[in-house]
Amino acid sequence: MKSTRHRPSVTSGRQKKATSDTVVKRERILAVAERLFDAQGYAQTTMEQIVGELGVTKPFVYYYFRNKLELFETLSWTPTVECFTSMDFAPDDPRPAHKKVMAGLERLIRTTIAHYPAAFFPYREPQVYRPEYREAQKRLANHFYERMCALLEEGRKDGWFDFDETRVTAQAACSLPGFLYHWYRPDGRLSPEEMTAELTRLAGRLLGLREASRHQFPTAGD
Repeated sequence: MKSTRHRPSVTSGRQKKATSDTVVKRERILAVAERLFDAQGYAQTTMEQIVGELGVTKPFVYYYFRNKLELFETLSWTPTVECFTSMDFAPDDPRPAHKKVMAGLERLIRTTIAHYPAAFFPYREPQVYRPEYREAQKRLANHFYERMCALLEEGRKDGWFDFDETRVTAQAACSLPGFLYHWYRPDGRLSPEEMTAELTRLAGRLLGLREASRHQFPTAGD
């Protein structure tokens, strides 16, 4: 399977050319690092622990990653990109604005849950990242909210949404998946699909989505 991990453009790794073998090895390193970062936090996780869990030597890990920070940023970058491009649609997408907004929010929530726990690292430990990384993340976030706010205003003009402050409303809706890191557990009562459906429904209510359109977005248990 092709790797879904991508380094941010603001970092540069040791390995220059990806092959099927290097992809598997990189994924193995990232999986162990992700588990340790989640369980212990960034500061308490050491390269020695990662190497020990892998049962390899330090040069093996350093061949693919410069240091612990690059591991952490690499794990964080893929969900960051996928979440902040969830409001990007093809120019010829014929759907009205309100359907695009809801589809984008559903994709944002689904992506956040699918990338547990790495998707929550930026919320849990924002102080860890380098200024270059934070700047790249900010550019993506601005892109996302620019797209979402434009669609929200179009949907409101068409009579599908009822809200006052556009940016505040957009940020409030996106706080639903954003604060999952406080309480979400993969083994909780609701499955990932059910959680995605429930949060999407709640986001629609927060946006003032017209009742006639809400049935198009399933709720948990449907």
